Amino acid sequence: MESDLTRASLIPSSDSGKASIVAVNATALYLLAYLAVQSAFQLATVATAAQLGIRGTWQLGRLQFRMADSEWWQAAVLAVYGIGPVVSLGLGIGALWLFWKWARRRRGLLKLFLFWMILHACNLSLGALAADTLTQSGTWFVPSWLFKAGNALNVIVALLAAMLQMVVGYLAAILFLQSHDSITMMQYHNRRRLLVSAVLLPWLVGSAVLLLLHWPTQSLTEQLRYVAMLLLLGPLYMACTNESFEDTIESPSRTRLATGVLLLLSGALLAWRLVLASGISFG
Repeated sequence: MESDLTRASLIPSSDSGKASIVAVNATALYLLAYLAVQSAFQLATVATAAQLGIRGTWQLGRLQFRMADSEWWQAAVLAVYGIGPVVSLGLGIGALWLFWKWARRRRGLLKLFLFWMILHACNLSLGALAADTLTQSGTWFVPSWLFKAGNALNVIVALLAAMLQMVVGYLAAILFLQSHDSITMMQYHNRRRLLVSAVLLPWLVGSAVLLLLHWPTQSLTEQLRYVAMLLLLGPLYMACTNESFEDTIESPSRTRLATGVLLLLSGALLAWRLVLASGISFG
């Protein structure tokens, strides 16, 4: 009896250790995927603005255009503020194709990285439109200048984008469950622990790291985009708790700390901070 109780007491400890490793790895991949999609978003915006002769500065957490409101024209607004979401959407579709056709059947963390790329890409298109409408900035200018029908229509478009993002989050549950190799964490009785470790903690810790990374120049618009991720993660969480799927691939990889990923993330965060700290002028 004593040995049975001893073995039973060790099981939660083992699961807790795996959950901690899963949380660290998932947070690192959350941040790497964000940097990948966000850099593509902002590079596309900077390149488009520079091509149109629009001057500005690429800073930590924001793009600042040195152009009076009266100097903008409709085609420029639609191009500059619309190219980022379009590029993000393209990256998301590409990541989804790679995930479904190839990565989900393979061992390792690539599929989890692609999963986070899909969600960040969706958030920087649909979620950004919803969040930016609150501050009437960023991608909000696209429907505002496209329709020119008053802010009521812009709000309706933002609400539709938010609802569509929630649908995507719900449908993404099966992708999330197929992005993990751990047999223990995939068991249904560990589902809530998996969701806390691999969804809620990466968002919470990742958002905090990004706030520090972009301090003190980050705009309220960017901060609201972090919050908009919950439009994906909330429905995903609920869908996963109702999904009994707990299979993994054959011969899944063992749960271990991804030191290579952590080193790559450290270098990427340092480079991001150093390069953008003083701002990059364009146009």
